[in-house]
Amino acid sequence: MSCHQEKTNAIRILEKNGIPYESFRFETKAAVSGVEAAAILGQDPDRVFKTLVTKAKSGAYYVFVIPVAKELDLKKAAAAVGEKSVEMIPQKDLFPLTGYVHGGCSPIGMKKQFPTVLDRHAEGRPVILFSAGKIGWQIGTSPEGLRRVTGCTVADLCR
Repeated sequence: MSCHQEKTNAIRILEKNGIPYESFRFETKAAVSGVEAAAILGQDPDRVFKTLVTKAKSGAYYVFVIPVAKELDLKKAAAAVGEKSVEMIPQKDLFPLTGYVHGGCSPIGMKKQFPTVLDRHAEGRPVILFSAGKIGWQIGTSPEGLRRVTGCTVADLCR
């Protein structure tokens, strides 16, 4: 746990809900890939997840949380949320929509909670890591803890 008193929205929400978490920070000047973040933190990339925001043809937004080394299968993602299709939102739309920047987008604490789906690779893992809401800051909690604060479902999302 960091000795800093600074907290992100994601951390505040976990604490408010009594969900145990660990905080992992590293110095970086710019966004790094999830695989790079896992390496910097000495973590198995299979337990480090990235947050992807999509928009469906219907106009609805959806959040998908998948392992950093995997790619989102847009057809599987659409099926998981009952849509005909979804596509990644343009990077320039991320901050106005979520309040988070590229490389620091957490599934917890967005301006609005969108329907969220966690990839099945998280099942059975005691802890998964994902962005705490700032570049260079990750949090680890159980998939169940993430479900409690986001209402996420689980599906097969990757290619």
